[in-house]
Amino acid sequence: QVQLIESGGGLVQAGDSLRLSCTGSGRTLNNDALAWFHQTPVKDREFVAGINWKGDSTNYADSVKGRFTISRDNAKNTVYLQMNSLKPEDKGIYYCAAGPTVWSRAVTAYHTWGQGTQVTVSS
Repeated sequence: QVQLIESGGGLVQAGDSLRLSCTGSGRTLNNDALAWFHQTPVKDREFVAGINWKGDSTNYADSVKGRFTISRDNAKNTVYLQMNSLKPEDKGIYYCAAGPTVWSRAVTAYHTWGQGTQVTVSS
């Protein structure tokens, strides 16, 4: 059973950048698609970005296209989310997830979740 541990969240100002990391332990993530989801007190968990097992296919929510970049380092069993030009509406808890070999926007497609990392963006 794999465990996912996120890190990198914090408090930043609008326009700043953050890089989130999510590292798996217990087994390799090399055969999994990996994704990031975003949740706020008023919104259910929503898809932000996904990457397939090989790292050659990615997908983004429209709200983050051009600002966020998902990448993975299979040697480190880690997925990243580079977040640039952060906006106040980006604040919330970010969860990483592991699932089928090809990314999906559906929460139900993922079998393993991290505990989340908080991102706060002040205006």
